[in-house]
Formats: sequence, C-alpha cells, structure tokens
Amino acid sequence: MKLALALSLAMTLRAAAPEFKVRLGDRVVSMPMERYVAAAIAGESSVFRSPEALRAMAVAARTYAIATRGRHSAEGYDFCSTTHCQRLDVAAITPRIEAAVEATAGQLLWYQGKPVFACYTRDCGGRSEDAAALWPERAAPYLRSHADPYCQRAGSPDATWQWNADPRQVAEALARALLNAPHRIDRIEIESATASARVRTLLLEGAGERVRMAAGSFRLAMGREMEWNTVRSDLYRVHESGGLLVFEGRGSGHGVGLCQHGADQMGVEGKSWRDILAFYYPGTEPGLTARGIHWQVLSGDGVTLATIHPNTDGPLLEAAVRALRAAIDRTRLPAPTPIEMRAYPDIDTFRNATGEPGWVAAWTIGGRIHLQPWEPLSSRGALDGILRHEFLHVLIESQATASLPMWFHEGLVEYLNEPPAASRPVRFPSDGDFEQTTDVARARRAHQDSAAAVASLARRYGEAALFSWLRTGLPAGVGK
Repeated sequence: MKLALALSLAMTLRAAAPEFKVRLGDRVVSMPMERYVAAAIAGESSVFRSPEALRAMAVAARTYAIATRGRHSAEGYDFCSTTHCQRLDVAAITPRIEAAVEATAGQLLWYQGKPVFACYTRDCGGRSEDAAALWPERAAPYLRSHADPYCQRAGSPDATWQWNADPRQVAEALARALLNAPHRIDRIEIESATASARVRTLLLEGAGERVRMAAGSFRLAMGREMEWNTVRSDLYRVHESGGLLVFEGRGSGHGVGLCQHGADQMGVEGKSWRDILAFYYPGTEPGLTARGIHWQVLSGDGVTLATIHPNTDGPLLEAAVRALRAAIDRTRLPAPTPIEMRAYPDIDTFRNATGEPGWVAAWTIGGRIHLQPWEPLSSRGALDGILRHEFLHVLIESQATASLPMWFHEGLVEYLNEPPAASRPVRFPSDGDFEQTTDVARARRAHQDSAAAVASLARRYGEAALFSWLRTGLPAGVGK
C-alpha cells in the first residue's frame, strides 16, 4: 500500500498508461501496448515452434518498443509497421500469440533500473554481434558478442546462404539507393571486419574508381532495391567467379541481441522464456518494475543507504541520520531497524521502480524509503524536509492500526513535520485523492487538507490524543 507522498511540484508527471501511435498503411492509429506486442509477434515470430520462445519474444518486443518509443515523433506517430521499427501483422494474431503476450503481460527487461535496448535478429549465424560495432551509442554489457550454439543447432534456412550477383545490377541498385559507388563494379573486397568476423567496410572497385562503403549500407541497399534474400547478413566473404560476384555467408540480419532461430531452438530444448532472455541479454532482469540495479550499501546510525554512487552519496547518508533523529525527537516513537533508504540515480529509474509519478519526490513503504536524485532536492533546500517527512512516515506506520484512513496517516506526518496555518478550512480527503497519480493539483490539495484536518484535531484534543488514536483508531464521530 502507498504510505507516503512527499510532493515536489517541480518534477514532471508520469506518462499515461502505455498506448502507441502506429502508422498502419496510410492511417495513424492508437494501439494499446499489449495489442501492439501481439501484432509484432505475428509479424516477426509467428513461425516459432516453442511457446516459451514466443513468450521471450513478447518480452523483447515490448521492451524494444518502450525503449525506442517516439522514433517517428517528427512525423506525428511512435512507430511504423515495417521492420524499420517492428513488422506488424494485426490480421495474423492468433490465440497462441495472444496467450504468449498475456502470459508475460507488462513484463520488461531491465538493466540498472531502465528498460534495455532489446533488439533482436533473425539468425546470428552462430555468433552474435557486439552492439558497439554497429551503433556505438548503444554499447551495453548485455549486447556483447558471444557464441550461440542454439542457433547452430536450429538448422535454419539462413544457417548458410549464397548469392551470385550480377555486377551491373549491383551498381544500378547502389545508384538507385543514392549511395556513392563506381558506376561500374568489377570487384568487391572486404576492407575491415568486426570482432565477430562480420564485414564492417567494403572496397568497391571499377571504372578506375575505388570507393569505401559501410557493409550495413550495402546490405540495406541490396535488400531495398533488389531482394531481402540477397545479402542476408554481414557475416560473409565475397569473390568473383565467371563474371559474377559470389557472396557466401551465414545468418540473417544485423546479429545483435536475441537470435530468433536460436531462441526458438532453446524453447524446443526445454528452456524457459526467462532462460532464453538471460542467455541473449546477460545481466538483465525481467519484471514489471525496475530491476537489475546494482546497489552498494552505506551504513549510518539507524539507517542504511543503498546507492550506485557510494563515493558521492555520503552527504545524503549524513542528512538521513539527522532526519531520523529529528523524527524520533518529535514523536518519541521507537525506530524500527534497520531503516533502508534507496537513492535512485535519475527520475526515470525512480518511476520505473516505484510506479510513482515524477512529482513525487520520495515514496515510503514499511521500513524502506525510495528517493529521487537527491542533489536537485538539496539545491532547492527541500531535501531535509522531505527526509523528515519520510522518516516520520516510517515511525508512524510502525505503530499505526490498519483501520486509520489515509488522510490521518498523511495529515499526521504533514502536521508533525511542519504545522499548517490555522486558517485553512477543514476537509477530509478520500483515499482516492492520495492514490491517483495523474492530477498533481488534486494530490497537493489532499495533503494540505489532511494537514489542516489533523492540526484542527490537535488544537481540539491535544497531540497526546493523536498518538493514542494512532494505535487504537479514530473515535466515533472524528473525521466525519
């Protein structure tokens, strides 16, 4: 249950429930996230033999969508329906696909508290590619090159391939793609390769010219201007024979992330969807909220601080110890031990882990306090008050009876932390006023009204009565 809201109105609101704007043909439609995932599975993985592999693909497709949402924002929508984003086939959604999506509903892959870049490829050819080789900005520990024995055992039609290309047609395709290339191609050499043996750059020779070209650009041009079963991957060698350019290769696609043929083979061999994701995205964790944060713990008097920045978060621990002492002095209540505080590295990670909107600076449940990045709070002079608020919640909730309404919980904390002015009219907010996460003005009024209500009770009955009611419940007629 939500127990504490320390409002920081300078923060941003949490995004609405996931729904994507998708271009389908000549229309832009709104599509709920799980419907989008089902359409992506139908378009990308409908031939999977294994239900567990379908589930793994559902998590990967969902996470990829969350991580790349808005890539077409300049055009007024989130995603196209082609392989540029994820290929969608709404008409091909089956009960089997719907079952895989439902079984993993809401599940994302996380690394250090954020959804990962869960890209995938059709067939890695027995060894995945390192993301840094293709997209340096996407370099990540979970997207490094590694051997894939499952792909090798899958026996897919992409395991090995050959394309005998007419040099004249290759030159014409490159010209249509508006790529700088010789107008006649006599020879193609591999200039450089990645650590996984994929071609990085090519040298195209002909008509007295020698032009360097990225292998990825060459592959995409051949696919778009000729056929996608020409240069299927960048894992190949090339030579001339009988006036033709002969490409001999393995695999299909860019090779980064989950290998679809390998994942399906893992499922056939009895691996679960979690096993599959752990193999292809090592170090990540699936979950509904943030996972995979590698906490380090600092210890203080009555408080432990979980942080990923132990060398710089010492001042926060000192402030937390002071706030706990102040809360104990104010209430004379015993502190449960240990009290844990988690300092999140950024607002997105805080929201992912707690489900709270960005305008909630901290969130407490039981003996654990979740805190947004503390430096901005400190620079605005808000940190000490927020910490006292949260430690007061810990102390009060450790004594509170279950029958108390939320306005009393929140109002008592607000009153003890900073008594409100006596002029505010008394109103008793509903629990729904505190539980909603979309209307910051409503949440702010609820906290102010609850503080005013408790202050009015304190003036009428005294603080000792408030602490007594904390344990026994409100007397009949109070709070009506």
